Amino acid sequence: MHLIETTLLLLLAVVVSGSIARITRIALPLVQIALGAGIVLITGRAVDLEPDIFFLLFLPPLLFLDGWRIPKEDLFRDGAVILELALGLVIFTVVGLGFLLWWMIPEMPLAVAFALAAILSPTDPIAVQAIAARAPIPKRLMHILEGESLLNDATGLTCMRLAIVAASTGAFVLSEAVTSFAWLSLAGVASGVAVTLVISAAKGWISRRWGEDVGAQILVSLLIPFAAYLVAEELHASGILAAVAAGVTMSFTERGGAKGQSLAMTRIRRAVVWDTVQFVANGLIFVILGEQMPSILSRAAEVVAGTSRPEVWWLAVYVFAIVAALAILRFIWVWTSLRLTLFRRRHRGPTPKVGLRLTAVMSLAGVRGAITLAGILTVPFTLDDGTPMPSRALAIFLAAGVIIVSLVVATIALPKLLKNIELPPEPSHAHEEDQGRIAAAAAALRAIEDASHAMAEGKANPDLYSDIASRLMELYRERIESRTRTDADDVDAARLSDAVERQLRLVGLAAERNELGRMARARLIDETTARRLIREVDLQELRYS
Repeated sequence: MHLIETTLLLLLAVVVSGSIARITRIALPLVQIALGAGIVLITGRAVDLEPDIFFLLFLPPLLFLDGWRIPKEDLFRDGAVILELALGLVIFTVVGLGFLLWWMIPEMPLAVAFALAAILSPTDPIAVQAIAARAPIPKRLMHILEGESLLNDATGLTCMRLAIVAASTGAFVLSEAVTSFAWLSLAGVASGVAVTLVISAAKGWISRRWGEDVGAQILVSLLIPFAAYLVAEELHASGILAAVAAGVTMSFTERGGAKGQSLAMTRIRRAVVWDTVQFVANGLIFVILGEQMPSILSRAAEVVAGTSRPEVWWLAVYVFAIVAALAILRFIWVWTSLRLTLFRRRHRGPTPKVGLRLTAVMSLAGVRGAITLAGILTVPFTLDDGTPMPSRALAIFLAAGVIIVSLVVATIALPKLLKNIELPPEPSHAHEEDQGRIAAAAAALRAIEDASHAMAEGKANPDLYSDIASRLMELYRERIESRTRTDADDVDAARLSDAVERQLRLVGLAAERNELGRMARARLIDETTARRLIREVDLQELRYS
């Protein structure tokens, strides 16, 4: 009963947080962290953050969904930049911040300093998306940040594992570190791809043979990321990369022709279910993170007592110094990486200008989140010889402080930096959209014509099929004609016409829904009929909204 009550309280905090964030205009993650801390202070109850359980329950579905929905063209187009950030920047941060921590806190062993720097180096994809909801980050920049945050977790966690092994055993072998990282990455990606392909092929074969069960299809999609994660972990590979690879693979299997596609009803309901899972999981992560803060902060005096600077305020100095160092290291790497990228592409035509403000935006957008705290909590309590792990409590405190400060700084600074900033022009996809609609309409014309002939063959009233087909085909011809106009005025007029038509259709659909509701309340139509008719109106509104 205690677990059920705690879970319901956490879900209530997630629901309330959205309204509070809109009213106060405070970033949603900060509101959720504050609510989590408030729950602990008021009730005295907290969820013990078990890192292994946290990674298994929350990361696979969220990373899978991000990999599934992130635009693949943008991901591959900026693949070099993303890899430079996800791999090179993490290693650069581990080395730079590790030595800074060792110099700043002499009591912290170098291996522990590297472990803390490693878990602070990856950005949090959930936190990045939450910050982006308040600050209008350019789409291409946002896709780079999302791609980076999807991949750099594996790099940071791997570096942390190697640092912990070095701290526990007192030995570090570079060749073993490289081999371990290669296995974690390659086997993790392979596991995610293989699991998704096998499950997709199996459910596709079953659906074609015995029909598609909508509920079962949705449940299978929810289980795929957990299966990929567990298989990879069983192989001692990266479950995080497996979940990401599974999501990317899922997007390709879903658009791989008629055999790979699910029914329309399955896709619509599945999207709603996944949106709900994303909303709940994102909120729970930050609420649970907030619940850990009171216990961590309450031990500040105990943490700082074992250092050469026993004053508690030194902890704040350490936290702000780490946040500043992370921003500076990221700024240096991003600026250098962008310059090299533009230099390599100078022969492809004019390159966009990237100013310091945009580089600063990309630097501050690299916020830390719950993955950092869950990762640092996996640091063992003791060394191999049984002695306590030095500076473990201090590392946990500093990680928690960096999470809070980085979120606050990004929330305050990003909107100011993005105000009136000159951004590289975003490519317009209007022509691609027109071409897609024209091609789809042409395919529909051919399919309707062939189907009408086949259906009318041998029937007593073939003209009926021909008339209905002609009426439908005329709608598609109008769509093609409106999208093939070359004159600028005609194109603008067509787009205005589409916008007016959409608004009028929405007005009409709202009137239909209101009238159907009135008739159902007056018992002029039965409840089942009213529900079916309103659902048809809802589906049409979904198309035009």
